[in-house]
Amino acid sequence: MKEWVKIIINSLKEHKISVISYIPDISIDNITKEIESDDYFTVIPATREEECIGIASGSYISGVNAAIFMQSSGFGNCINALASLNIPARIPIPMFINLRGEIGEFNIAQVTMGRSTKPILDLLNIPHITLDSEIDLQKNVSGNIKLCYAYRSPLALCLTPLLHGGKIA
Repeated sequence: MKEWVKIIINSLKEHKISVISYIPDISIDNITKEIESDDYFTVIPATREEECIGIASGSYISGVNAAIFMQSSGFGNCINALASLNIPARIPIPMFINLRGEIGEFNIAQVTMGRSTKPILDLLNIPHITLDSEIDLQKNVSGNIKLCYAYRSPLALCLTPLLHGGKIA
């Protein structure tokens, strides 16, 4: 198991996040496969990102912490759910967003939303951090998950190809 995967999984467990909803993505399947094979987690794959928001929000409301894994190209699908549910209702969800359109990108269709994700997060006042190396990764992941729950807001942990290796054409 890659070190960055271990760090994220340990941080999820540290914060008692046991429900994971995700959209399958080859760039982050290193972590989603490990999560699926770990009996600690209840894993719920979804077909659209706003489904992940609903699953994670319902989990939180029922007293179970949840996190989401998605790709930046699909982040646009859940903006309304975040803006009309999570932000006004103060429902915290750590969102691990694989940023496409970054270094080494080969698919032009991924660039615009990849580059727009962080500005959209800023417009919605959703805290975010970019994770691009294992240096201070544990501190950054764990500390930002703690912030997510303390601030009671969705929070984005943006994963880049510099961390996970990216998708190969």
